[in-house]
Amino acid sequence: MSRPPIVGVTACSKQLGPHPFHIAGDKYVRAVSLGAGGMPLIIPALGELLDIPALLESLDGLLFTGSPSNVQPYLYQGPESAPGTLHDPQRDDTTLPLLQQAVAAGIPVLGVCRGFQEMNVAFGGSLYQKVHEVGCFMDHREPEDEPLAVQYAPRHALHVEPGGVFESLGLPATFQVNSIHSQGIQTLAQGLRIEGVAPDGLIEAVSIEGASSFALGVQWHPEWEVRSNPQYLAIFQAFGEACRERARSR
Repeated sequence: MSRPPIVGVTACSKQLGPHPFHIAGDKYVRAVSLGAGGMPLIIPALGELLDIPALLESLDGLLFTGSPSNVQPYLYQGPESAPGTLHDPQRDDTTLPLLQQAVAAGIPVLGVCRGFQEMNVAFGGSLYQKVHEVGCFMDHREPEDEPLAVQYAPRHALHVEPGGVFESLGLPATFQVNSIHSQGIQTLAQGLRIEGVAPDGLIEAVSIEGASSFALGVQWHPEWEVRSNPQYLAIFQAFGEACRERARSR
């Protein structure tokens, strides 16, 4: 190939001063470049204004990023969020149909944190809004008063389900991951396969059964310093190879 694959990176809508912006975190676009070997292209959260079929024709893959905001609970028939919870309706209106159509079109997709939760909701699953209040799970939130290096440090083991994507990538049966989330999967969507769970049983990785290309979601943040962690890097490299295969086929 004469160019790297073009990988869409989902943006959040954000008010900065008097003006609205579409933003994506630096760690995500760098992970696409450094980990997947792709050319990141930020996708604005335009909702119904976005021509998804036309967009998909120009992309070789899609990374659905994490975010400070949560998926609106009415989208999975959940109870109202606690006061002060951040939501991003424009992002929901963009990413949920984009996920469905991308998978149907055979475009490689990787979901991270909110993107992982979006994957479950897009295909009919539901979410816990506060995992730490459920009673049977550990507190998966990061220590906010610590430096980023501590917040993103490994926090718990991930136990890999045999016979899935992770096993095919040669990842170990157990490896350490970071933990920076309050929401989590409650009811797994039909057609999603569990790829890994936390020690408390919380689902932390899924793949989409029947997808014609790479379709994986993870609850943790493998984009963080992606080249310094062999398991994180392996995930992005596999995603990147699927994107290159898509580019070659086009």
